[in-house]
Amino acid sequence: SKLEEKVADLLSNLGVSYEYESTKVSYVIQHNYTPDFILPSGIWLETKGYWDSKDRKKVLAVIKQNPDIDLRMVFQAPYNTISKKSKTTYAQWCEKHGIKYCSYASIPIEWLTEQ
Repeated sequence: SKLEEKVADLLSNLGVSYEYESTKVSYVIQHNYTPDFILPSGIWLETKGYWDSKDRKKVLAVIKQNPDIDLRMVFQAPYNTISKKSKTTYAQWCEKHGIKYCSYASIPIEWLTEQ
């Protein structure tokens, strides 16, 4: 930006050494997640028709930061691709990340009856 350029010029003119955008620091912004369904067994079901990248990132963050939660995905169409440019399906993405999933038309009865 122009302001960054002006500050860089000022620092240089004053003989101040500096690094510019040389470090990356990760951070987490606190959000709250509300699962669609919680079964008596403690299994959480998240239902999705369209599953965009923002929601995929959210699911990964919830699972990573809450490893005791058994979150499973229920898709309208698990073999839809994650984007027009990708060949990866919702199902393949879940498999890659170790997330159990199914189609809403065939939710495993075991999921519903687990203790």
